[in-house]
Amino acid sequence: MMAGQIVVGVDGSAPATAAVEWAAADAGRRRLGLRLVHVCEQWTPERGEPEHCAGALEAAAGRARTLAPGVDVGTEMLTGRVINTLVAASAAADSLVVGSRGLGGFAQLILGSTSLALAGHAAGPVVIVREGEMARHGEIVVGDDGSEPAKAAVEYAVEQARARDARLRVVYAWQAPLLAPYAAAYSVLDDEDYRQASQAAAQRVLAWRERAPDVSIADDQVCDHPVAALMKAAATADLVVVGARGLGGFASTVLGSVSHGVLHHVTCPVAVVRPR
Repeated sequence: MMAGQIVVGVDGSAPATAAVEWAAADAGRRRLGLRLVHVCEQWTPERGEPEHCAGALEAAAGRARTLAPGVDVGTEMLTGRVINTLVAASAAADSLVVGSRGLGGFAQLILGSTSLALAGHAAGPVVIVREGEMARHGEIVVGDDGSEPAKAAVEYAVEQARARDARLRVVYAWQAPLLAPYAAAYSVLDDEDYRQASQAAAQRVLAWRERAPDVSIADDQVCDHPVAALMKAAATADLVVVGARGLGGFASTVLGSVSHGVLHHVTCPVAVVRPR
């Protein structure tokens, strides 16, 4: 498999179909190949392919070819555990696209355990797509806190904005530390911290404008919780992009609290990116 392919996890569910549709459009815009993968955990090649697995894969391929006739669409039936197999498939892929939840689990959950695990462990960008009609706003939103994962996220967002001829909005959110009431005197220091952090964020955006002069890049520096800020910006976004984890939290954590919160609360497609 080449890095010029987008891998899509297929299981026949409505969110997986939405993922196929999103990936087909993305492959067409960015001139990439499309590899549809169905992982069957309950069979072996000696027993033959179950009718359901083959049918889900065939239907997904037909949908992708209809939507993106110029895209090279391949299919593959694999055995093994779904998460492990798709993580392995992501290693050499441009990106991995999956539905927000599959056929298993509880229907009322907006994010399944498989998609959450893939967002935390896949090698490159993972795009989580929910079912339903998607409005087109012509804007990509990305969160930036100056970390290496955020840098990779902005780079991916720039590529997406360029391919779509869309605006890119870079959001930096600064959250004031929690202080006891008697510590009000520290508010002046907080204001200075916010000013310095905002200036640094604006400088990072300026550098991206110089690197990508063909992309319209706007930037917001706000005093708010990062998840809340990205949720607000997502209201007019076609895609929200975040790093797998930022400057806060533990280095050993594969998925940070911000990316975790965005995945659970933002309804448009979300891309989680980590440096390769």
